[in-house]
Amino acid sequence: MQNEKLTHDLIVDHTRRKFSRDYKEVKVNPQGCPDIILGNHGLVLANVMVETEGSINPEKAEAWKALVGQGVKLILVVPKDAKLKVTELLWENGIMDRVSVGSYEITINIP
Repeated sequence: MQNEKLTHDLIVDHTRRKFSRDYKEVKVNPQGCPDIILGNHGLVLANVMVETEGSINPEKAEAWKALVGQGVKLILVVPKDAKLKVTELLWENGIMDRVSVGSYEITINIP
C-alpha cells in the first residue's frame, strides 16, 4: 500500500509538470478527488485523477461519474496494464464519451 501511495504521488507530480505547459493554473488537490485541477484565467477546464492498480474499482468509477457530472472534462491517468479495465468501467457507467484516458508505465532497466 505504501508503494502505491509513492507511485501515485510521483505520477501526480510528473503529470502536474506536464500540464503546466498547457494550462496557466495547475493546482494539486491535497485531499484528492480530483488530484489536479486545470484552469486558465480563473476557469476550471479539466479535472485530473491519477489511479494506481489498487485504486481502480467500481466505487472509484462512481467518483469519476460524479466528477463528470460537474460539467468539466475528466482526464484519468492509469497504469498501462489497467487501461482495459478502466475503459470497461467507464462504458458500464455511461461516461466513456466524456473522459480522456492516459496511461503510465514505470520501467527500470538494470544491467
